Amino acid sequence: MRKSLFSLLVVAAATAMTAGAAQAANYAIDPTHTFVTFEIGHFGATTNRARFDKKQGTVEFDRAAKNGKVDITIDTTSVNSGTPPFDKHLQSADLFDAAKHPTIKFVSDKFSFNGDKVSEVTGQLTLLGKTAPVTLKATQFNCYDSPMLKREVCGGDFETTIDRTQWGMNYGVEWGFPKNVRLVVQIEAVKQ
Repeated sequence: MRKSLFSLLVVAAATAMTAGAAQAANYAIDPTHTFVTFEIGHFGATTNRARFDKKQGTVEFDRAAKNGKVDITIDTTSVNSGTPPFDKHLQSADLFDAAKHPTIKFVSDKFSFNGDKVSEVTGQLTLLGKTAPVTLKATQFNCYDSPMLKREVCGGDFETTIDRTQWGMNYGVEWGFPKNVRLVVQIEAVKQ
């Protein structure tokens, strides 16, 4: 009797694990609905803003198990402030050093949930060849069936503030430029 009960429990556990694993889905970042923007104060008078136009990546999302993974790569040469001379300075060795570090990478395997919605994503940000932890907090998150793509799309708006000097981006600190940079990430990913 004990052996039969144990066997039944093992089969039930294996079935539950298989069912949970089957619910994970893979998504590809939609670059037309995904933007990575940063903001930094300029002498306390205004705010400088720019975004990266080229990005790619994947998301693995399991709503039932409440977990996921994300891997996003950003092309530093695609930084776009709307002002070409400023873009050139942003790409220079003073800041993003795009010649030596052509990409920024964010990788995560820790999603936190509030009910069925992702509330934050914690991962590792690699910038200027250095990697440090970052938590992106969701200001909104949703999955929907796209009438145009005929597939499920999941996405949200995320934000965080980082100390850029943690990655060795020290330009202008001695002049009073702030260390803190606000990152705003709008992301949508299409189920594959």
